[in-house]
Amino acid sequence: MPRNGKIARISLVAAAAAAIAVVAVITTGTASARTDSGTVTGAGSTFVAPLVTKWATATQQALGITLSYNPVGSGGGVSAITNKQVNFGASDAPLSQFNPTCSTCVQIPWALAGTSVIYNVHGAPLHLKMSGSVLAQIYLGKITKWNAPSIQKLNKGTNLPSTSITVVHRSDSSGTTYNFTDYLSKVSGTWKSQVGAGTAVNWPAGEGEGHSSGVAAAVRTTDGAIGYVDVYYAVHNKLGFMKMKNRSGNFVLPRAKGILAAALLDTHPKKDGSLSIVNPPKSKKYRNAYPICTYTYVDVQKSSGANAANIKKLLNWAVTKGQSYGPALIFEPLPKPVVTFDKKQIQKIHS
Repeated sequence: MPRNGKIARISLVAAAAAAIAVVAVITTGTASARTDSGTVTGAGSTFVAPLVTKWATATQQALGITLSYNPVGSGGGVSAITNKQVNFGASDAPLSQFNPTCSTCVQIPWALAGTSVIYNVHGAPLHLKMSGSVLAQIYLGKITKWNAPSIQKLNKGTNLPSTSITVVHRSDSSGTTYNFTDYLSKVSGTWKSQVGAGTAVNWPAGEGEGHSSGVAAAVRTTDGAIGYVDVYYAVHNKLGFMKMKNRSGNFVLPRAKGILAAALLDTHPKKDGSLSIVNPPKSKKYRNAYPICTYTYVDVQKSSGANAANIKKLLNWAVTKGQSYGPALIFEPLPKPVVTFDKKQIQKIHS
């Protein structure tokens, strides 16, 4: 498969550097919440892990704070903060999607990105075209070959092989799964009625892998595989990812323009801090929107004890100066109204 996409050329060096940092952070483990001065511990989303890892180096230099993060998945992060095992949990789905959840937490959207649909098909181009309805049929197990007429119709002029499709999905409780299945529920009535949206669902087909890294690895090593991960993992693993058809009829990649256009759908969080930017409507405003985008959240106990000041300092930096570290990893800056909301949420944290 050719590897000459523009996004890959621009971002591979930055992605590789971040990957080295991820390993260093993972080795810290998920310890109990630490209260010693200058250290903040977190756990959760693998989707946002490359960005948090990049922040870890910067916060040490800029704030004198040691940031330790374990990417155990969104479900693990919500569980860890609910049980007060860490100073913060990170999730790509709102707290309302988890049961049990943290009823004493404040929820803060702190990053913005897209979920890419990755694939590995020998002989196929880097960016196949895909629609939501066809993607739903693939994940329902109804379309099983890459040269199926519905896929071929979307990719006229491309001779796709008869390779069997291997569906790969997350096996753990995942905010990325919520973003992906929320999208499928909005584009397919069959998916909505038979499977629905959630951080963990009863998958009709395919094999499960743990974390974004596991899904990416499975797709990379399996000819005919398809999966879903943050676009960083697609770039880092040199995988092809889809041009998704939006409701305006345009095929869009999860690049800056498409992510920022989708973000316009919701820039004023609900009272609980949640937002939804999946599948924007057909209009001039959203003609370039990538349809599978999400804000990701940091969840913090309102009463955070002796480390409250460090946590607040870290989060205020993350939603302001920390946003400048995102574009190299294909995370886009938060809209100003979201940042304004975040600052008010952070003020609710106390000792």
